[in-house]
Amino acid sequence: MSEIIALLSNISQIVTATELRQLSVIVPAVLAITGQVTMLNISRWTGKGGSYPTIRRFYNANIVWLKVNWALSSKQLQEVGGVFLLVGDETVVTKSGKATYGLDRYFSSIYKRTVPGLSFFGVSLVSVEEQQSTMMQMEQLTREESTSAKSRPPEKEGSQGKQSANNQPKKKGGRPKGSKNKNRRDIELPAYLQNLQGYFKQVLEVVGGKLSIPYCVLDGAFGNNNALQMVRRLDLHIISKLAKNSALYFPYTGKQKKFGNRRKYGTKLDYQQIPGRYLKKRTFEDGVRTDIYQMSMWSKNFPDLLNIVVIVKTKLDTQERAHVILFSSDPTLEYDKLILYYSLRFQIEFNFRDAKQFWGLEDFMNVKQRPVHNAANFAMFMGNLARRLVQQRRTKIPTFSVNDLKADYRGRFYATETLKLLPDFPEKGFIAHLLERLSSIGAVNC
Repeated sequence: MSEIIALLSNISQIVTATELRQLSVIVPAVLAITGQVTMLNISRWTGKGGSYPTIRRFYNANIVWLKVNWALSSKQLQEVGGVFLLVGDETVVTKSGKATYGLDRYFSSIYKRTVPGLSFFGVSLVSVEEQQSTMMQMEQLTREESTSAKSRPPEKEGSQGKQSANNQPKKKGGRPKGSKNKNRRDIELPAYLQNLQGYFKQVLEVVGGKLSIPYCVLDGAFGNNNALQMVRRLDLHIISKLAKNSALYFPYTGKQKKFGNRRKYGTKLDYQQIPGRYLKKRTFEDGVRTDIYQMSMWSKNFPDLLNIVVIVKTKLDTQERAHVILFSSDPTLEYDKLILYYSLRFQIEFNFRDAKQFWGLEDFMNVKQRPVHNAANFAMFMGNLARRLVQQRRTKIPTFSVNDLKADYRGRFYATETLKLLPDFPEKGFIAHLLERLSSIGAVNC
């Protein structure tokens, strides 16, 4: 319990005294709990001061979780130092019923289909040194704000080339006379990207200049110019993935015309025959050859040259090929770092996994907007706090895990309840032996 109080003291200036007292009761209960992490189940595992009305008031409190998570983790993150990545991703939580705020159908990559549930967008800081993600905040998305193309409704297109119901004449094909080229840097961001940009900006403002954050890493859903301009307006560089059939062009190096616009698009990239001079690395493993190419390329959908890394895998026996296209707006980023930084994006998925498996992100039964928001963010807060506790235990047991942590606190809970029934207070040796035996029940490494 003392180690929890020590960690919670870091956020004492962010939350009220009442909320801090509530957390000091709720956190040990969630660490020890078996079954679903719901308000009712939490109240069953708390002692004095953890009644159901108290738990309900906590879930209705106005807590700034971004500042709470930063206060909890800032000291350790600054001690680690090095480069940090700003990572954002969406997760879908399945829910049933009809009353939960924001309930709709969203595409789930786990189920490979749309499912009824809630959608949340998480923003985290990933340490390149530790290769771990620290969740900063979770914001709920509506269906229109969802980053999944299969969830978000398509934008309405114009009716060019078709006769309307009002018998209006057909519009001629081609470019309208007198139209001018649009500046692809000075674009109006879609509404959902404006919201996500606001979330990123909030994290950057709270962190300030205390950490080095040069890159924002996003998945393939953001492999477009709108997302790139969103990130550049945050004074960061984007790292993301392009569609495997993206049309890319080498910069034109031939002779330019004396008059008119300069030609910039050269030969189109053929992914089956990438010039060998761009090969950076080749490896062989289990009958598969992996070739990594890096080059500066034009895309007609982006206003600036892109730093492109193409990873090609070839089965040596069948000559089957597959490739992945990563890109960055930073022209100086080396291929190995670009690949590493993009792969570290997946660390946020471990935050989502632990929150669903251990801390109630998939379990909560709140239905109103604020309790839903608090339930999702509390699950992420528990993930950050649990990792600090696990790191403390790994100084003695290197393989200590979250399952071991929960078994330890569950054993403490059982030991405390057992000691309350004894007629006489036992010796210290008996208490230590009892804690050791009970804490080992269900543990994997202890």
